[in-house]
Amino acid sequence: MPLLALLLDLLFGDPPNRFHPTAWMGSLIRWLMRFRPRGNWLVEFIFGFFILLVGFALTTGTGLAITFLASRLPIWAGILLQAFALKLTLSLRGLDRAAKEVQSALETKNLPEARRLLSWHLVSRDTSQLNESQVSAAAIESVAENASDGIIAPLFFYAIGGLPAAFTYRFVNTADSMLGYRDAEREWLGKFPAHLDDVLNFIPARLTGLFIALSAPFCGASLAQAWSIMWRDARTTASPNAGVPMSAMAGALGVELEKVNHYALGKELRPPALADLVRTRVILFITVLLSAFGFAFLSFILHPLSFILSPFILSP
Repeated sequence: MPLLALLLDLLFGDPPNRFHPTAWMGSLIRWLMRFRPRGNWLVEFIFGFFILLVGFALTTGTGLAITFLASRLPIWAGILLQAFALKLTLSLRGLDRAAKEVQSALETKNLPEARRLLSWHLVSRDTSQLNESQVSAAAIESVAENASDGIIAPLFFYAIGGLPAAFTYRFVNTADSMLGYRDAEREWLGKFPAHLDDVLNFIPARLTGLFIALSAPFCGASLAQAWSIMWRDARTTASPNAGVPMSAMAGALGVELEKVNHYALGKELRPPALADLVRTRVILFITVLLSAFGFAFLSFILHPLSFILSPFILSP
């Protein structure tokens, strides 16, 4: 199922927002925000928890409903339906396309356009003063981090809990991206979603780092250095998870990925170049392929009977 979902994502990419579950999740969160309390940190914290409960009920219910419907369809139709539903939680094509657009702008020596595309698609930081190496570094970091959040994590949760778990993870991740900021408006409202997102991403982030390291030799990069830098630098970022895949990627490529005044991953290695962004995209695809086979094995370990009978009963 994961391989078919990934293939569908590569073939068709993301649907328009009006048909995309993640956009619906964002709309639900924005609608619930209309009723948010103000002026009391505890009540705001509880309301953030309430938003998650509503999201859990809807996403889990939707996942169960799709799984049930798939079990009532002809085998080929049920498999296709579940694969398409899982594909909606993934962002492989979108992530690679965003990185490729930045790469193409750098290849034509159009640095202002590369900065614009980087800011538009991949990062939230100010990109107006970045040089070519810094643009490449930021794009590499974003590919590594989003490989975990946008691809590996949904596949991991699908392997252990089917579509309900994958959809629920996607809702938590969406809530964190909208509410998990330390500003006056969202400090307490987003605290529970942010911490839960950290918990849910703990294992997927480390699996992503592992798969990046295992992917390194396939494009002339270093497995040993990826592993070494990941262990050394993963904890230097503010996020407990983002530093793992980013430092693994820095070590694999043999480059230093620095966000000024925040962190330096692979410190004292060479600055990244355009060629490293090209290799990052190769590592991304190999990482995702290895993870798909790895999670198929995990599903077999956790649910051996349902894995064997999955073409007939459509369980994860």
